[in-house]
Amino acid sequence: MLVLVAPGQGAQTPGFLTPWLDLPGAADRLGAWSDAIGLDLAHYGTQADADAIRDTAVAQPLLVAAGLLSAAALGDVAPGAVAGHSVGEITAAAYTGVLGDDDALRLVRRRGLAMAEAAAVTETGMAALLGGDPEVTVPHLEKLGLTPANVNGAGQIVAAGTKEQLATLEADKPEGVRKVVALKVAGAFHTHHMAPAVAQLEEAVKDLTPADPKLTYVSNRDGKAVATGAEVIERLVGQVANPVRWDLCMETFREMGVTALIEVCPGGTLTGLAKRALKGVQTLAVKTPDDLDAARALVAEHS
Repeated sequence: MLVLVAPGQGAQTPGFLTPWLDLPGAADRLGAWSDAIGLDLAHYGTQADADAIRDTAVAQPLLVAAGLLSAAALGDVAPGAVAGHSVGEITAAAYTGVLGDDDALRLVRRRGLAMAEAAAVTETGMAALLGGDPEVTVPHLEKLGLTPANVNGAGQIVAAGTKEQLATLEADKPEGVRKVVALKVAGAFHTHHMAPAVAQLEEAVKDLTPADPKLTYVSNRDGKAVATGAEVIERLVGQVANPVRWDLCMETFREMGVTALIEVCPGGTLTGLAKRALKGVQTLAVKTPDDLDAARALVAEHS
């Protein structure tokens, strides 16, 4: 069984969209999305520097646009399940037909702006902890006032909180944690710091008319498959202030009998986790159009 996944914030790098705009129709699609949301996605995906695309209000629509462009370039694919990490859930929702592409881009633009506004209230951030036992790490983070915002499995938990709390973590790592790595994000996402963004998104989704997913949609709230579009939207809204449980998504993939996993552009993060947590499962990260032939071959083998 094939699973298609979409990465979250921090996966973007300067110029990563450049080769995709050479594909037929890609520049036109990106231009139409840019007009719809008032953001020049082509500029940010090809010319902007790392600091510019670290901005939450820019990074999130850029990632969804990249995911949708690369998924469309794969052709007619019907994976056994679809999921996204954090903002990648909006990519997954569009891929499964819960939202149209334009509505997905408008929603993620609102999401990015709301989360950037919430992040500006207090200087916050996130850091990945590599290694360690979750039963030891989580209580230690909570003792420091930090939130285990992403429980990613494969020996990785992402802590989120104020800059002061993260500095304390650097000096006081949980037992067994090898390394603490600051992430390229501009806020403590998936924590109580994002509560104001939830209220804004509740307003933003009132005009949406979601369809039920055409494919199995696995939510990173709890790793459960969600059957209705209304529930997908409700989870997307609450997700910004609640932890991402990617570990539970991977457990669900295993229970479903996953044999291959493809991560859409800008791939790499989720395939890395899958290699460690889903032994024996073939993985492929779609980073550039040069990866499409290998991805199509994997689709043909595992669909």
